[in-house]
Amino acid sequence: MLAALLLLALQDVPRSAPLPEGADPARHGRLVREADGESVPSQRVGRTLHWVDDGGAHRYRLEEGFLKTSARAAAVVSEGRHVTVSALGRDALRYTIGAPAAPAGIDPAHERSAYLHPVWTPDGRTITNDLPAKHPHHHGIWFSWRTGEFEGRKLNAFAPLEKLGRQEHAALDGVFSGPVFGGFRARQRLVDLNAPGGPKTALEDVWELRVYGTGGLFVFDLDSTQTCASESAYTNQKNYYGGLGFRGSGDWEGKEGVSFLTSEGKTRLDGNGTAARWVAMNGKIGGRDAGFGFLGHPSNFRAPQRTRLHPSEPFFCWVPGAEAEHRIEPGKPYVSRYRFLSADRALGAEEMERHWSAYADPGRGVELRVR
Repeated sequence: MLAALLLLALQDVPRSAPLPEGADPARHGRLVREADGESVPSQRVGRTLHWVDDGGAHRYRLEEGFLKTSARAAAVVSEGRHVTVSALGRDALRYTIGAPAAPAGIDPAHERSAYLHPVWTPDGRTITNDLPAKHPHHHGIWFSWRTGEFEGRKLNAFAPLEKLGRQEHAALDGVFSGPVFGGFRARQRLVDLNAPGGPKTALEDVWELRVYGTGGLFVFDLDSTQTCASESAYTNQKNYYGGLGFRGSGDWEGKEGVSFLTSEGKTRLDGNGTAARWVAMNGKIGGRDAGFGFLGHPSNFRAPQRTRLHPSEPFFCWVPGAEAEHRIEPGKPYVSRYRFLSADRALGAEEMERHWSAYADPGRGVELRVR
């Protein structure tokens, strides 16, 4: 039993590789690990094959036939006001379509849609927070530029009380489930509330989210593609926060409530504003260890991006505008890619580095051939 649990815990790294020459997707559907001859669940997107392993060097072969299983490692349920994605039968996260009502004492202006909350750990503890009393404009995992300019006007969806902008859900374009990952595609929009003639959409943002059927922790990817909604560009002005943000559990409040560790060995004391490939947050929720990891893809704008590590609250943000302003121009999509880890344990440097290496180069150390 212990060996089985250990094996399950190690099957937590998403991998992918292009189908090798000679592979016929209509015939070669069984992925076999050569070390032990075991069939491995896989999922194909175009001519790219996806599966999960321990992130090490392995040899696989594609054989004729298909793995006969109806199991879905990740499944999605759309329920009107939100979409819930589960992995291996456990709820992993929820995407908000309809803005929930603000608690008593919180200005309704802070209500919004288009974010992830709750995000759970595998044992069911909520690791995100929404509408916290000190910063009710924080919403689980969300994307909002802090200070921007559009057609000569200030545009800010991060601080709703300024009434200069709003980020909102626009449409759910589809959900998908499979033996390796499941998720959804959703459209959002950044709205200028003060345009002549009424609110005007400045940017459209398409989210594609994948939750993987991993054993030891939850792993999920978020790809964001922002495009101009008109012939007008959007300028994200220089600021020390604003971008893809995260608000952690209420149990993590205070200077000692949670720790930060970056890929460069920085902590909460010396890491704020520094660049990092990955960041881990660790603390206790309900009296037990929990960890959350952030990985920035090397293809991202200004990678490795700078970070915001809040000195006394469980807030993290990737900040591509920390060094200088940048423009999103018509016909030039702005693509951001991030991976997240949610665990019932503290996440250390060795584990984070293993995951980042596989995220940056998912086929590294893999040999895939056709039998």
